[in-house]
Amino acid sequence: MFNYKKLLKTGFLILFINSAVFSQSLSTKESKRLEKAAKQVTIIRDNWGIPHIYGKTDADAVFGLLYAQCEDDFTRVEMNYIEKLGRLSEIKGQSVLYNDLEIRLLIDEKEAKSDYEKAKPWLKKLLNAYADGINYYLYKNPDVKPALLKHFEPWYPLLWTDGSIGAISTGDLTTGELKAFYSGNFDKVSYIERKRDVHSGSNGFALAPSKTASGNAILYINPHTSFYFRPEVQISSEEGLNTYGAVTWGQFFIYQGFNENCGWMHTSSNVDVADLYAEKVVLKNNKRFYEYDNQLVPIKEKSITIKYLENGKLESKEFNTYSTNHGPIMAQREGKWISLKSNNRSMKSLEQSWLRTKSKNFEDYKTAMDLKANTSNNTVYADSKGNIAYWHGNFIPIRDKNINWSKVVDGTTSATQWKGLHQVSETVHIYNPVNGWLQNCNSTPFSAAGNQSPKKENYLSYMAPDGENFRGLNAVRLLSKGENYTLDKVIADGYNTKLSAFELLIPALISTFEKQTSLKNTQYKDLIEPINILKNWDYHSSETSIASTLAIEWATKLDPILQKLYIDQGESDQIENTKKFVQNATADQLLPQLLLVVNELTTKFGKWQIPWGEINRFQRLSGAIDLKYDDKSKSLPIGFGPALWGSLPAFKSNYQEGTQKRYGYNGNSFVCAVEFGPKIKAKSLLAGGNSGNPGSKHFDDQAEMYQQGKFKDVLFYKEEVEKNAERSYHPGE
Repeated sequence: MFNYKKLLKTGFLILFINSAVFSQSLSTKESKRLEKAAKQVTIIRDNWGIPHIYGKTDADAVFGLLYAQCEDDFTRVEMNYIEKLGRLSEIKGQSVLYNDLEIRLLIDEKEAKSDYEKAKPWLKKLLNAYADGINYYLYKNPDVKPALLKHFEPWYPLLWTDGSIGAISTGDLTTGELKAFYSGNFDKVSYIERKRDVHSGSNGFALAPSKTASGNAILYINPHTSFYFRPEVQISSEEGLNTYGAVTWGQFFIYQGFNENCGWMHTSSNVDVADLYAEKVVLKNNKRFYEYDNQLVPIKEKSITIKYLENGKLESKEFNTYSTNHGPIMAQREGKWISLKSNNRSMKSLEQSWLRTKSKNFEDYKTAMDLKANTSNNTVYADSKGNIAYWHGNFIPIRDKNINWSKVVDGTTSATQWKGLHQVSETVHIYNPVNGWLQNCNSTPFSAAGNQSPKKENYLSYMAPDGENFRGLNAVRLLSKGENYTLDKVIADGYNTKLSAFELLIPALISTFEKQTSLKNTQYKDLIEPINILKNWDYHSSETSIASTLAIEWATKLDPILQKLYIDQGESDQIENTKKFVQNATADQLLPQLLLVVNELTTKFGKWQIPWGEINRFQRLSGAIDLKYDDKSKSLPIGFGPALWGSLPAFKSNYQEGTQKRYGYNGNSFVCAVEFGPKIKAKSLLAGGNSGNPGSKHFDDQAEMYQQGKFKDVLFYKEEVEKNAERSYHPGE
């Protein structure tokens, strides 16, 4: 019997009562069902805290996977679905009201529920197991207080059907334009192209047996995401599932990883998967119509109510939204309503995301690709039979080849409608090139295999508008000359820190400075020593490099056109833009910017001779999604730099509020090299650690390894896992 007086004195009674309030209520029947399901699952945590989940069925494995994810970082699991439900305003207030409206317009909750009801039996089992795993975690951990979602529904994964970091495809429509249209306030809004994160992306390499020391294919997996976006896991079942890799928080499939037969790496794609239409709207008898093939068609209207937090209370705002046969109205440009046609969720996409993880061979993987449902990714592939392959995109609508689809097109005619999807065989792809290697660094597929790459003229322009970038140049340079690759050697190439953009920029800077010197211009006399340091630099960043600091800080102050990576049909790419810039740059475009860097560093630190690692830091002080940074707290120097300028390992850092140093928050996250053969060999690395709990030793146990590029051995086989086990348990124990 409880001693309530004693509990009250110690304060534990309040904790007990609060926990009971926040715990998820389950019927006796439901709790017994979930307890039974949990007994079907074993989770083994290895000495890095990585969960290896074993179940009798695939559904058992999914149950355990979601339970383990919640143990490691429930906050991120929940937040991903709050966002996909379009409910961020309920916890963040009016500032994200139109972000929620954008999601509600492009991701239809009713369609997700309908898909769940008609899902194939195998998929419905996985969806049920997803919800069961999270709900059982909340039931067994009543001290965990969800921000909003106290019960997870099995249709939630049908809101977010691939694992990409980008939630939605919108063409170049901005949330600001959406806000202007649905608020009616166009005063300060003009069309500004939606900029993709120029530092984001990923690297993927595949090496055929002819390029490796062992004669086995090797795959290098190097996504560049916001840190802690994906943990490292393994899921196995007695139904043929045995997959290892990175899973996006709250999803039930391995997004980037491998099984014993093959592996897959996804890079962000710029393939055109979403188009904008200018609609001709007519008001007739107080009703709105749009013109289509000389007919007037009623505009569909839909009321969307969004709740938002205001002064501690939930308020509501109702939006009357519009759509045509192309999709929702998202903006107004030049007096015309703009609709968006896209495919931001589909059951087929979720099926594909799961089925590829169980591929037994190249043919299986190609069968999964034939579903044509991956809207956001390129794929780099390797397998145990020595095959390597590359696909540039996967979901590609058939369109009129004479139209520039990166622009707004005419919505009044069926001539601009999509005409189905291209077969995979028609899209840009490469199977087993004779050179023995493949790469993609969010760059053009027409350099993916060096001189064995596909030819641009053989493909429609909307299939591959992507241009070349400096990471792509660096990768091609390394892989073209590399031989006898081992895991360690491919990791070394993957950690090549050459900032190849400066092979163009620095000579132009030096030449311009020397011209000013010859003219006896004393305005830039303080640049003599910095220029000498840059003149003797080998273009590789490192912790001790002063030149790296000068160059990176200087480049960010140059013309923004140099930072544009993702391009549309007919535009110049980063390499072309940089060449044009250095050919025409004046002294005023190059030298004042470097002088400003020297002065800023001197003001901050008392000198400008600052090694890159002294200001480029890795720090993780808490498990919060929006991290705070502190110059006075422990941090680690990082020698590699922004992928933007050509570094293959990516570390995006900025000066943060109240700091004098730069702190990283995006770039290398889960990195893995895997060799396929009679037995899997693999090495991996995470930013920080696998747990989001600062109290766990696995919160930052890989931080120093991350700093050094020192990888750990992957424990793929169960006997290896058991030898290195910290804990083995059933969910809920």
